[in-house]
Amino acid sequence: MAVVTSAPGKVLLTGGYLILERPNPGLVLSTNARFYAIVKPLHEKTEAENGSGEWVDVKLTSPQLSRESLYKLSLKSFTIQCIGLSESKNLFVEHALQYSLAVAHGILEKNKKDSLHRLLLQGLDITILGCNDFYSYRNQIEARGLPLTPESLLSFTPFASITFNAEESSSENCKPEVAKTGLGSSAAMTTAVVAALLNYLGVVNLSSTRGQDKENDIKDLDIVHVIAQTAHCIAQGKVGSGFDVSSAVYGSQRYVRFSPDVLTTAQAAVKEPLEEVIVDILKGKWDHERTEFSLPPLMNLLLGEPGAGGSSTPSMVGAVKKWQKSDPQKSQETWNKLSEANLDLERQLNLLRKVAAEQWDVYKCIISKCSMLGSKKWMEQATEPNQQAIVKALLGARDAMLEIRNHMRQMGEAAGIPIEPKSQTELLDRTMELEGVLVAGVPGAGGFDAVFAITLGDSSSHVIKSWTSLNVLALLVREDPNGVALECGDPRSKSMAPSV
Repeated sequence: MAVVTSAPGKVLLTGGYLILERPNPGLVLSTNARFYAIVKPLHEKTEAENGSGEWVDVKLTSPQLSRESLYKLSLKSFTIQCIGLSESKNLFVEHALQYSLAVAHGILEKNKKDSLHRLLLQGLDITILGCNDFYSYRNQIEARGLPLTPESLLSFTPFASITFNAEESSSENCKPEVAKTGLGSSAAMTTAVVAALLNYLGVVNLSSTRGQDKENDIKDLDIVHVIAQTAHCIAQGKVGSGFDVSSAVYGSQRYVRFSPDVLTTAQAAVKEPLEEVIVDILKGKWDHERTEFSLPPLMNLLLGEPGAGGSSTPSMVGAVKKWQKSDPQKSQETWNKLSEANLDLERQLNLLRKVAAEQWDVYKCIISKCSMLGSKKWMEQATEPNQQAIVKALLGARDAMLEIRNHMRQMGEAAGIPIEPKSQTELLDRTMELEGVLVAGVPGAGGFDAVFAITLGDSSSHVIKSWTSLNVLALLVREDPNGVALECGDPRSKSMAPSV
C-alpha cells in the first residue's frame, strides 16, 4: 500500500536574515505549490536472502530530473550506501531516510518491531515530485513562442521536466544547479519524504492533519517537524533558522527559530549510534515559537519571476554574516531599524485582520474601493472614522514595507551582495504604484528569485498584465495556510494545476 504525502513551499514576507537569530520573528506564508513523496514496497516479497536481512533495498526516483538512485541501508547502523553508477546524490532524501528509519526503531514498541522489520525487507520505493511552480519554465515558454503569462504555465503538464541553468555559477548571481523560483524546494521535499516514511513505517498517522489542530495530530506533526529539521540541517551542513521546514510542516505562521544547540548531538553523531542520537534529539528542548498568521481577508499573494534563474541563499547569508563581523556597530544599527520595520508591518496586518473580524462590512467596502485605485487616492474613499482607520492601516503597511526594502538594500550594499538588485528595485517600485497593490518586495534572503506582491480584492489581474508587459512571468502560486498532508493517491493521476 503506497503512502503519498505533500508539503508546501513558502514565502517569507518579513524576517529575512534577522530570523537567523533569536528572538527575531518572521512572517512566513505557505503556498499551494507542493512537493510530493510516494513511498511503497520495492519488492512483492521480503528480501532476506542477503545475509540475515540486515540491509534494506531502496530505490529513489525523481522523474522530473530523469534520475534514479539505488541504495542499500543498514538496519544495524542506518548507514546508507549508493549502489551502481548513480548520477547524483540527494543528501536531503538520504538523511530523511536514515533518520526516519532510526526513529522508527527507537520509539516503536517491541511488539511492532517484527512487523516493521518484515515491511522494511520488502524494500522502499520512493518517488519525489515537485509542483511546476518550484522551478523556472521561462526558457521553455519562450522557446515555444508563448507569452509570459500564467495561461502559458498551465499549458505544461503537471510535474514537467526541469531545465538546468545554462550558465555557470557566478559570485554575483550565485545561480543554483536547477533554475528555481525560491519557494524552499529542499525543505518541502525533505518534509514530504519524512512524513511519508514515518506514516508508512507506523510512527505517525497523518490521516486527519490537513486543516486540523487536534492534540494527536499536533503530536504527530511535532515528530515530523523534528526529524525533518534534523535531516534538512545535516544535509545542508549547517543549522539554519528552520522557518522553511516549519512552514512546510505546520503551514502559514509567525515563526521564531529554535536554539541551534538542540542539534549538537546530530552534528557530532559520527561515533554515537544513530538510533540513540535521534531519540535524544526528539526529546530535546525545541524552543521555537510558532503562532497562527495568515494574510487579512480579501488580500492575495502574487509571485512574479523576473527570469534571472534564482539565487543561492547560503552564500548570501554567509556574506551578511561576514559583514556583521567586520562592522558590528553599523550592522547592528541596520538590524535594529529593519527589525522595527518588520514588527510595524506585522502590527498593521494584524490590525487589519482584527478589523475584518469585527467590522466585516466596513472592511469589505474599503478594500473593494481601494482595489481599483492607486494608494494616493485611498484616503479619499474613507468618509467615516472607522473607514479612515482601515485606510491608515493599509498605508501604514505600505510605509513599513518601504522601510524594510530600504534597510535590506543598505544591508546588501554593505555586504556586497544583491539583496534587492537595481532591476528588482525598479520592478517593485512600478508594482507598488499599480492600482490595488498593498506591498511588493523580495522575499526571504532576496536576490534574483521571484518577487512578491500582496494585492487587494480583484486587482491581481492588473498586476499580472503589468508584469507580463515588463517581461515578468506571474506564477500560479497563491497562499494556502495548510502544512504537510496525507494525500489520497499519486498526484500524477489527476490534474494538479491550479486555476488562474
